[in-house]
Amino acid sequence: MADKLRIIIVDDHEFFRRGLVLVLSKLKYIEVVGEVANGLDFTSFIDNCEADIVLMDISMPGLNGIEATRLALEKHPHLKIIALSSHEDEKNLEAMIDAGAKGFMLKNIDKDTLDHALQVVAQDKPFFSEEFMPFFAKKYFTEKNQPVNTIITKRELEVLESIALGFSNQEIADKLFISLRTVTNHRAALYQKTGVNNTAGLLAFGIKNKWIKI
Repeated sequence: MADKLRIIIVDDHEFFRRGLVLVLSKLKYIEVVGEVANGLDFTSFIDNCEADIVLMDISMPGLNGIEATRLALEKHPHLKIIALSSHEDEKNLEAMIDAGAKGFMLKNIDKDTLDHALQVVAQDKPFFSEEFMPFFAKKYFTEKNQPVNTIITKRELEVLESIALGFSNQEIADKLFISLRTVTNHRAALYQKTGVNNTAGLLAFGIKNKWIKI
């Protein structure tokens, strides 16, 4: 990472972009290196701009933030993308996590929360606004589907921690010096033990049980 944290803002509302730039200008460790109005322009812009973190709106004309995130991370896996939304949208939250986003924040966040989120994500850790914790609990942890006394192995914990950091299965295999098939098997075991069936669920379970931190 450069001396300053390089940020790109992707949002189709100019007024919001300008306000965000103003807030970020008060954080001395931040440098805004680009503003883009839609997902399609962003996928071209990022090819010629070095950045660390992207603040990505979800609902944009043309190419939305979910697809823009997926496409950008295929070419630039080092990027850390934080989704921005005006609503507590559960569907978009799951979609952005699955696309590879490191975090999800509501647009009404204050300066201190934004500051904290950027510093957390800069360290390759996930960040989600507090408003989404009830969603995780309600969706994944009812008395009906919550496993009792779930125990995971040390290796499964390492895989879970890597998933939380946004690593792909192949990257996890390379990092842990194991085969891709072994990673897939560990991931399947985690799904079975936790009673969930997607990345968002695994993250939620890990957070709730204090296996991983946000």
